[in-house]
Amino acid sequence: MIDNESPYAFSISDHDNKKFEQETPVRLFHNRILFVRQGSGVLTIDDFEFSIAANQIFLMATDQILHIAAGSVISGYELNFDEFFWEKAPASASNCKSVLFDNAAVNQLLPLGTSDYQEIEPMFTALWAEEQKPDYINKADVLAAYLKIMMIKIANVTAALKEGFDGYEYQQYRQFYDLISKDFMVSHEVDYYAALLNISARKLTTLCKRYSGKGAKDLINRQLMMEAKRFLQFSSNPVKDIAYQLRFSTPEQFSHFFKKNASQSPQHYRSRLVKTDM
Repeated sequence: MIDNESPYAFSISDHDNKKFEQETPVRLFHNRILFVRQGSGVLTIDDFEFSIAANQIFLMATDQILHIAAGSVISGYELNFDEFFWEKAPASASNCKSVLFDNAAVNQLLPLGTSDYQEIEPMFTALWAEEQKPDYINKADVLAAYLKIMMIKIANVTAALKEGFDGYEYQQYRQFYDLISKDFMVSHEVDYYAALLNISARKLTTLCKRYSGKGAKDLINRQLMMEAKRFLQFSSNPVKDIAYQLRFSTPEQFSHFFKKNASQSPQHYRSRLVKTDM
């Protein structure tokens, strides 16, 4: 099962003593932050189980599998955003997001001390209140600014920002991540990026798995999917033109790639967005 797409690639929900009943595991389309004020039960991310309790933050990245056990109860906020929405946030926060979500498996559960909880909880409340307001010009930019502040605070709480950027090999991984953000339409191949970094494809894949939990090819595909969704949502270009823009050999190859990664065709993805905006 796939979690629901948001027309703004951003959503926040306030759970008030929500009880989960026979939930089906979902593959996340978006990055997700779950802020738990009070709660009980079990939450599984990929193959790892976590006990739900008060004063917690769970960080989940796109494509992770989430399952909340039947009978679990949560009071708190659930915040979802995708890579395209994150681009609205000021660049000064990008390191925080990268450290927290590129390696989400390391930062999956963040217990909060009293002072940290008291500082972060009002931010979620303010962000939720802002999202509830009727749409207005630049609303997405305001929400992104709130998200930036929240991400910096969470990174400071975990000290992930300081620990995550130590070491030459991590810098190589970050260089690769920057390269695929710029050159994804030049090449889809791991060998291309490994050559630019003067390391072997196997070494690059090892670094990616160490720091993100995903292989180099998986990260390239994730970037391609983000750009494909951007084209489908914000352009009127035919699917076949988008396929060639993204350097796929044929429209059929692109459609197969998209369906494999999104469990739906490009046409269906676009039609869902059109219906949502009506």
